[in-house]
Amino acid sequence: MNKRFIAAGAALCAAVMLLSGCGTGSSASSTAGNNVIRAYGVEPQNPLTPGDSGESGGIQVADQIYSTLITYNSDGSINNEVAKSITPNDDATQFTITLNDGWKFSDGTPVKAENFTKAWSYAANGANGAKNAWCFSAIKGYDELQDKSVASDAQLSGLKVVDDKTFTVEMNKPNSMFPKELGYIAFAPVPDSAFNDMKAFGQKPVTNGPYKLQSWDHNKTITLVKNPDYNGPRKPKNDGVTFQLYTKPDSAYADVQSGNLDVLSTIPASAMKSFQSNPKINAISTPGSSFQGFTIPVALEHFGMNEEGRLRRQAISLAINREQITDKIFFKTRTPATDFLAPVISGYSDSLKGADVLKHNEAKAKKLWKQADAIAPFSGTFQLAYNADADHKQWVDAVCNQLKNTFGIDAKGLPFPTSAEYYDSLDSKTPTFAFYTSWSADWPSADDFLVTLYASSSADGNGSNTGNYKNPEFDALLDKAASTTSTDEANKYYQQSEEILLKDLPTIPLWYGNANAVTTKNVSKIQFNFNALPTYWKITKS
Repeated sequence: MNKRFIAAGAALCAAVMLLSGCGTGSSASSTAGNNVIRAYGVEPQNPLTPGDSGESGGIQVADQIYSTLITYNSDGSINNEVAKSITPNDDATQFTITLNDGWKFSDGTPVKAENFTKAWSYAANGANGAKNAWCFSAIKGYDELQDKSVASDAQLSGLKVVDDKTFTVEMNKPNSMFPKELGYIAFAPVPDSAFNDMKAFGQKPVTNGPYKLQSWDHNKTITLVKNPDYNGPRKPKNDGVTFQLYTKPDSAYADVQSGNLDVLSTIPASAMKSFQSNPKINAISTPGSSFQGFTIPVALEHFGMNEEGRLRRQAISLAINREQITDKIFFKTRTPATDFLAPVISGYSDSLKGADVLKHNEAKAKKLWKQADAIAPFSGTFQLAYNADADHKQWVDAVCNQLKNTFGIDAKGLPFPTSAEYYDSLDSKTPTFAFYTSWSADWPSADDFLVTLYASSSADGNGSNTGNYKNPEFDALLDKAASTTSTDEANKYYQQSEEILLKDLPTIPLWYGNANAVTTKNVSKIQFNFNALPTYWKITKS
């Protein structure tokens, strides 16, 4: 998912770090009952379709209005939602999916197997330019749909409809991890009417989730109401959710304190030190599933996947004092990274071979930088891009100052005014600067981080490998992990692949983010999904 900040995605993400515009959606909530939840949001970058909802501004809404085959519990365990069963063959190269009875879209039409196969094929088809196309790369026929001459309605050859309640999925190769992915928004169905004009559909989507979209007043509010036809386990305990869209989290934090906003899931830097002791609000901070770092594109001069580039990447990582920044700027609501996952994800490790490169060592950093200069002297400015509508400036400035002081180079932040402009610059496929990367888990497995962000199949605009990193040895280990039937065995291969990443450092890991939120005093205690997003359907007000 393209939720690089979070994501997010996280990216999305994710949990992630999108912030929002100064809307007040209180008028919307007054017409829908006292138990409507007014939640912090950010203007989505894209239409609200499964294929395009990847960054966190869109995914926080899309997750409420769409239902997928499965749903995730807070601990990452899985419940069936639309699916009755997902059955693999002996070598996990094919899955038979059977749907539960009684599911309808919000226009009253039934949810059928074809609504999944056509939605997935549309998103996978390169002619349609969907942000979540990468999610389908493991399904047979994906590569053929990336041909520039392909018809926009061409279907994935690996998807076969058996009847209205059954379809099969044929994979390119064994993939035992595939069922875990099916709770991600990209795998949601859409009704037949969507294919008349998918972009227009995304402005007023017809959906099958716990809520349905009542209105989207761009840059102000997104209003969701309960979907009476919802037939799954996430039955709302409130009367609806109104996302009030902000451009700065400080405004949202002030609104929570004054009672004009019920839930804020992004804490501004100005409140980080004191939000957990603020008597005006309720505060929550728990371990999350978001990974945060910055990506250095392989095409960036002096940073290619060669001897000079690897030396400079390692030097930069060693020059960063993560402990100092997480203590002084984030007040321990971040934890210095030891790998490329997150502590709540199966496969996480704090003892990978080569992980010393993530520890501050100024002397070694200078030594490696000097070795790189002997190959080709560094010139120019090291720029680290970020979206300025989120609170990144302080830590970006701190990182850049550490690089300046260690190497004597010009290093500075490169702010983009809005999240949308930031993501668009990365989607250009040719970023000429390092850029902040945040990923919040889409599904509870290491492959969501490693395949999504670093596999060759996710590069060249086909996914969220925006730095265009490619390493055949790394890819081969991911394939081995996917072909196993044991999570423990798969994690061994994933950890071996991470040890390659620690040598190449396509992204410089920084820290893991907590799941943080504040609410007004009359709001029930917030629970988070495994991906650190609030479970909005559980929230109530007294």
